[in-house]
Amino acid sequence: MRLLSVNLGRPKSVPYTDNPQGVTGIDKQPVEGPVRVAAPGPKGVAGSGLAGDAVCDLRHHGGDDQAVYAVAREDLDDWERELGRTLGNGAFGENLTTEGLDVSGARIGERWRIGPTVVLEVTGGRIPCRTFQGHLGEKGWVRRFTQKAATGAYLRVIEPGEIRAGDAIEIVHVPEHEVTARMEFQATTTHRELLPRLLEAEDALHSETRAAVHKYLAKYGG
Repeated sequence: MRLLSVNLGRPKSVPYTDNPQGVTGIDKQPVEGPVRVAAPGPKGVAGSGLAGDAVCDLRHHGGDDQAVYAVAREDLDDWERELGRTLGNGAFGENLTTEGLDVSGARIGERWRIGPTVVLEVTGGRIPCRTFQGHLGEKGWVRRFTQKAATGAYLRVIEPGEIRAGDAIEIVHVPEHEVTARMEFQATTTHRELLPRLLEAEDALHSETRAAVHKYLAKYGG
């Protein structure tokens, strides 16, 4: 398992974002050399966990529970075959493009060591949005991405440091539960009846997902 690329975005004005400022950092490109990774701070105030990476809409992106976004190269390859087009590393706005790692199938709370020092922890899947659809230029993309549920994974920073393309990835902790990033994504989108199951991973869940679980339980029980 290895890190194929580290991808950073710069602010870019586009017509398809709902950010009031009209800019997005979703167009992420691979970079050479080491990149510093650290916990950025609370959502709504802080952006990316990667130095030099732009997060332009702090309402929906960034913060400690979404410090880093990873996508498997294997999932990008699968989408290439389905869409009939090339998707380079970073095409989904991911910070990390990996090889040999089932990112969407990673368990909430699973920890990865990347390179010699950085440790990241899986917090949940990525919800597609209008900006993502506009960036790819695929009609009905939000629906297609949601149905496929090859969502990638958001991660929080447990141990900071530097990473670079080519670094080895080692899974250093796998929780005993079976709540994956894919399941968390499905529970918060198309299969809300799964929300109570996410309690098995409560301590490591994205804070917004945790709140959604308790709101559901208060209304419907479980």
